[in-house]
Amino acid sequence: MQVKQKVYELYKGTVARVTGPRTGSSFLKTGVLSVPEFILAGDNLVAKCPTWSWEAGDPSKREPYLPADKQFLVTRNVPCPRRAISVEEEYDAAGAEVVLDDDEDGEGWLATHGLQASNPEEEEGIPSMDKLDIGKSEGIKSIPLYFDGSKKEEEEEDIPDMDTYEDTQDYLAAAEPSYFVAEEPDDDNILHTRTYDVSITYDKYYQTPRVWLTGYDESRMPLKPELVFEDISQDHARKTVTIEDHPHLLAGKHASVHPCKHAAVMKKIVDVLMSRGVQPEVDKYLFIFLKFIASVIPTIEYDYTMDFDLGSTS
Repeated sequence: MQVKQKVYELYKGTVARVTGPRTGSSFLKTGVLSVPEFILAGDNLVAKCPTWSWEAGDPSKREPYLPADKQFLVTRNVPCPRRAISVEEEYDAAGAEVVLDDDEDGEGWLATHGLQASNPEEEEGIPSMDKLDIGKSEGIKSIPLYFDGSKKEEEEEDIPDMDTYEDTQDYLAAAEPSYFVAEEPDDDNILHTRTYDVSITYDKYYQTPRVWLTGYDESRMPLKPELVFEDISQDHARKTVTIEDHPHLLAGKHASVHPCKHAAVMKKIVDVLMSRGVQPEVDKYLFIFLKFIASVIPTIEYDYTMDFDLGSTS
């Protein structure tokens, strides 16, 4: 399998080197992005979601068809509080599986995150856009709230009444330890989670975005590749997610969601939107794309929310 993958990557790299980058738009017809459209969509993602930013990457791996300071997009220190299999077990119990794409060999994309069982009346193989909740804002809820109202009330009850002290000097003497003795925070109250750096590159061969994952354990040590697979939907972990070198970074191996199905899935989503009278706008591409990718990495809580329309109504 590794030999086959290496031969394929060599072939793909050769084709990409001898062909020019796409410049014309084919977003609505085929679901692919041109280089200018990728930059436009990336600028919009950065503007609407400040956790994302453009990066230049290593100069030795710079692609000449992209601006020097906009080689790829990245969001860092994204929490991943649960393993993907725990989420899948919950959705499996509810019978919530939606095949996003399927071909003659049964090589489909199976969405198991955030989607309820599909309605028979919906378009075959496409998740409901209502269920995708593209415009729904969801804050990260993995960090517990330590100082709630009940605790504040308890602290207020512990404040001594000044009338119980004969004079100010007695009060200061009694209060002195609490002012000058530092206490270490209770480690049990701190939630330690895995975190990820999530990056998006432009794949010249497939003419679509491509997602890369760099994982860290609860102590901020790099995750081994086999542990990264624990945070990927098991329907994709050994099928559409591989461990490869990042196209713009030098150090380490990175997990990558292979882009071979991206254009087909995005085209089907675009078709559903257009059938509902919505003309999708290309600068919103990455928001729809990242919602789709959430089915592959369901517990990595990166930001892809937006509070505006996907496109104009016709």
